[in-house]
Amino acid sequence: MSGLLSVFLHLLLLFKLVATVTFRHHRYEDLVRTLYKVHNACPYITRLYSIGRSVEGRHLYVLEFSDQPGFHELLEPEVKYVGNMHGNEVLGRELLLQLSEFLCEEFRNGNQRIVQLVQSMRLHILPSMNPDGYEVAAAQDSNISRNLVGRNNANGVDLNRNFPDLNTYIYYNEKYGGPNHHLPLPDNWKNQVEPETRAVIQWIRSFNFVLSANLHGGAVVANYPYDKSLEQRVRGSRRAASTRTPDDKLFQKLAKVYSYAHGWMYHGGNCGDYFQDGITNGASWYSLSKGMQDFNYLHTNCFEITLELSCDKFPNEDRLQYEWLGNQEALIQFLEQVHHGIKGMVLDENNNNVPGAVISVSGINHDVTSSNQGDYFRLLLPGTYTVTASAPGFNPETVIVTVGPGEPKLVDFQLKRSTPPVTESPKQHLEAESDQSKYSPG
Repeated sequence: MSGLLSVFLHLLLLFKLVATVTFRHHRYEDLVRTLYKVHNACPYITRLYSIGRSVEGRHLYVLEFSDQPGFHELLEPEVKYVGNMHGNEVLGRELLLQLSEFLCEEFRNGNQRIVQLVQSMRLHILPSMNPDGYEVAAAQDSNISRNLVGRNNANGVDLNRNFPDLNTYIYYNEKYGGPNHHLPLPDNWKNQVEPETRAVIQWIRSFNFVLSANLHGGAVVANYPYDKSLEQRVRGSRRAASTRTPDDKLFQKLAKVYSYAHGWMYHGGNCGDYFQDGITNGASWYSLSKGMQDFNYLHTNCFEITLELSCDKFPNEDRLQYEWLGNQEALIQFLEQVHHGIKGMVLDENNNNVPGAVISVSGINHDVTSSNQGDYFRLLLPGTYTVTASAPGFNPETVIVTVGPGEPKLVDFQLKRSTPPVTESPKQHLEAESDQSKYSPG
């Protein structure tokens, strides 16, 4: 009887899970209605905002989940999901809408895991980065044509080949010396990228994102940086050696978390290809220049991986429920990975925030920085590390930290001034305030 009861309860839970989400394709107007529906159902934990418009004028809407929507809470990390960067790769778009409905419903039902998720981070969900390309693909009358058209934006540009190329600079710096993080952009970068790319760059420069995933289709594998190989090869040729970041082991772990929580990704043999553990270094698979995940890592504090989620780029609607059940746990587990490593505040002798302080980990040649509010987040695997905080005008401070497999270790720094403070110019102050207020409530 107990076994039958257990099966019954499992089926009941599964039915409840399925009942909370909508399994259909969403054209632009339907996508907007769905986002507003979720926001109206959960107004106290969501905020809907636009980061800009596409070439054809469609809003790039983001749905935010937080117990304090619209505000950064100290020591609570910022996380994001981005879908539908290629317009005809649509599963990520639908999964993110389904995830939004699920989070709202489960929070209202008192699901403690989801309540904890919402209360411990600020999650930003961009279901469609390329709404124009999606409309082209969705208008086709066959699955074959849907898989072939709509990839690019309305100007015919592949958005995942449209970010400033920072890999060339980091490879040079690794060999000859130079900055290992927050590489600067060209002065005229805004004129070199598409409206959708420009909106996303300004977005990720305005929030201190810690963790991110970019959802694609056409394969089933979790892909991690670097995407651009030191030895240039194209897709279809023999695989090159991996081009690893200084955080290669951490990226592999993040990719494996998704792969093994996924229904079948971890098997590795999908779509006629094979990836051990269901993961791959991007450059080892095929070299990709000017991609978004490398840009996140090299220009911001954000660690991003790319999730290839389906062999069919535009799956039939009757496949969506199956795909949701295969991805739901993985989407949640990946978000929970942001609570690993170390985090803390960087303050001066008077307990004032020190923004832009550099957090360095000995043996890992990639630094992160504190936010404008003075808090920082550094994802790390379990182990013992020597960590240094430094900032112009201050004496650096170094500590030895042991990181466990559970919650992040709280490590605060209080820096002593080595020189008198530099007064910020009115122009600098106004520019900083403008960046931060761009996506503020109202």
